[in-house]
Amino acid sequence: MTPPSPEAVLLHVRVQPRARANAVKGWHGEALRVSVTAAPEDGRANRAVIALLAETFDIAPSSISLVRGAASRDKWFRLPRGVKIPA
Repeated sequence: MTPPSPEAVLLHVRVQPRARANAVKGWHGEALRVSVTAAPEDGRANRAVIALLAETFDIAPSSISLVRGAASRDKWFRLPRGVKIPA
């Protein structure tokens, strides 16, 4: 019997705002490190991270939600089931 597949994937992301370029830097421990050019004001950096993750994983930005860490560099995002996250 196959275990049920999860409804979503939780992804721990460590964000560097005000960087020179939007980029996925790779894994640092359990967190995916990303940099965005947006400032951490009025949710701009969060929206930029969502756009970067959507482009990286080839999914719609509307399918990504910020679960925890809106005002922190360490954030948790919920991605839709079936997204392949590289190791």
